[in-house]
Amino acid sequence: MSLHKDPDFFILLADNHRRLTGKSLVPEGLTPQEGAAWLYEAAPFGILAHNTLPDPVFVYGNQRVQRIFGYSWEEITALPSRLSAEAPEQGERQAFLDQVSRHGYVSDYRGIRITRDGRRFWIENVTVWQLTDADGTHRGQAAMIPSVRYLPDDIPVTGC
Repeated sequence: MSLHKDPDFFILLADNHRRLTGKSLVPEGLTPQEGAAWLYEAAPFGILAHNTLPDPVFVYGNQRVQRIFGYSWEEITALPSRLSAEAPEQGERQAFLDQVSRHGYVSDYRGIRITRDGRRFWIENVTVWQLTDADGTHRGQAAMIPSVRYLPDDIPVTGC
């Protein structure tokens, strides 16, 4: 089963988010199957998750994220997560992810990302959290992206 419909993966995302942030990821009262469908198809925010490979690859990107970044499910789930940022932004991105690893989650992150066709945009008010399964095994990290702001093509990013 693909992870976008997998209730067990939904539970991993939602339970870790609630445990670390104290907030629900989806409307209350949904079954895991309903929650997985809502998160993938109807959530008004983007959700991304990557695995624990040395060069982590996205394993999940809901439909909102697919529209934001311009990738299909098949494309985004084959993309090394570092490629969601331009090369100059990758060091900052990695330092931030290391902070998430140390603290379990971080909220109010803001950074520049890049679409499939090269358009730059800000992700803002982002929460990133660790994904740990019931056995205590680290499975990756996830991010909730509530808002994005595309940059005009003529505005340089340096110094922002």
